Amino acid sequence: MSISGILLFSPSFSLLFSFYFLLSTFAAAASIYTGSSDKEGKTRSLYSEILRDEAVSRLNELGKVSDSDGYLERTFMSPASVRAGVLIREWMEDAGLRTWVDSMGNLHGRVEGINASAQALLIGSHLDTVVDAGIFDGSLGIISAISALKVLKSNGKLGELKRPIEVIAFSDEEGVRFQSTFLGSAAVAGVLPVTALKISDKSGVTVQDALKGNSIEITEESLLELKYDPASVWGYVELHIEQGPVLEWVGFPLGVVKGIAGQTRLKVTVRGSQGHAGTVPMSLRRDPMAAAAELIVLLESLCKHPLDFFSDGTNSNEFTMESLSTSLVCTVGEISTWPSASNVIPRQVTFTVDLRAIDDVGREAVLYELSNRMYQICDRRSVSCIIERKHDANAVICDPELSSQLKSASYTALNRMIGEIPGEVPVLMSGAGHDAMAMSHLTKVGMLFVRCRGGISHSPEEHVLDDDVWTTGLAVLALLETHM
Repeated sequence: MSISGILLFSPSFSLLFSFYFLLSTFAAAASIYTGSSDKEGKTRSLYSEILRDEAVSRLNELGKVSDSDGYLERTFMSPASVRAGVLIREWMEDAGLRTWVDSMGNLHGRVEGINASAQALLIGSHLDTVVDAGIFDGSLGIISAISALKVLKSNGKLGELKRPIEVIAFSDEEGVRFQSTFLGSAAVAGVLPVTALKISDKSGVTVQDALKGNSIEITEESLLELKYDPASVWGYVELHIEQGPVLEWVGFPLGVVKGIAGQTRLKVTVRGSQGHAGTVPMSLRRDPMAAAAELIVLLESLCKHPLDFFSDGTNSNEFTMESLSTSLVCTVGEISTWPSASNVIPRQVTFTVDLRAIDDVGREAVLYELSNRMYQICDRRSVSCIIERKHDANAVICDPELSSQLKSASYTALNRMIGEIPGEVPVLMSGAGHDAMAMSHLTKVGMLFVRCRGGISHSPEEHVLDDDVWTTGLAVLALLETHM
């Protein structure tokens, strides 16, 4: 995702605050480490050793756990994913949490607090990555939550929580291996169909096989048993890098998420007539590659200028059109041909489509229009076209109560770091998918975004400032303190 956040708040003070925040952060850091007893006390009160130094060290350590040499890659139940789980489990236990791995490979760490029968607050994110990933996507949310709980343990306050707190490191969110996102969180939320166990990767290994290969036996019955009882859960919170440039632009390290865009993934297969590149006249070709190229250009045009395709008002309304014009994004991320030789007209071309929008009605309207026009192009070119919907997730609106708590926690964290904050914590919409989408089927959800340099994500260039990791940990700590 290139731009994941849509700003719902337009501060006129953005440049001033960026400068103020930078200077204030330097000033705060300078005052913390000058050595006076008062300032040493402030350092201890901000727990920099745990929430910044140790958290950053753990992020870097986890970022080295990869299935590939030279770049970061951890997919569902891969050897590196399992090793990462072992590390995270050690850190959970270091924070005083009881741990276990469920039958979908999710890692859980829980503290019961004063009342073990009270509704639990779940805090989670994913431990899997994309190919050639950055070290913060997913991992930051897990490690920040563990670090905040470790602070409570170090203060002897872990047992004072009035409700159970459970940190979950979900086994699969990215969907790289099986092209089916949210395997981990969807299982916990009870919305993962049993047919998902039979989905195969490119090597023919099924989800069920991958789990069995790691000594995890899962059946259709045990999958259904993974679902949490909604009555036992108070809410779900996710901390995640923004994956967009808005927070950096306005000069805030944290932002509250108002909602998450709905998304659809398609697999498009175009079949034509295979032939010799030098002997088949252009006028007689049924070339699936040329057809696929036209389909991809159609997709780009539709997503760049949706109003041009709905000017007659068909399948649209004013709100839908406005939301599409600001939030619709479409991507072709994979393309393959057969037989894939330079001197052969392909027989088949397959490509993927990732389509996202804030408004579900608008997303469906775009998919309807796109499909109709794709079939028309294929008919005109005398090739066949199969469009399969591989993944659907409706847009999610975050819970106002949780969002308010997260906003207050952000203020508390920033006040502890740099003093008085001039302005409002930004409120964003997320264009990227998150485990909170699946968890919204189980309970109310809230999300907090963390600033990342240049808005870059799904890349080794992904970066979060050490002090922003610190601020994130302080915000989680402030949230937990409201549940004591």
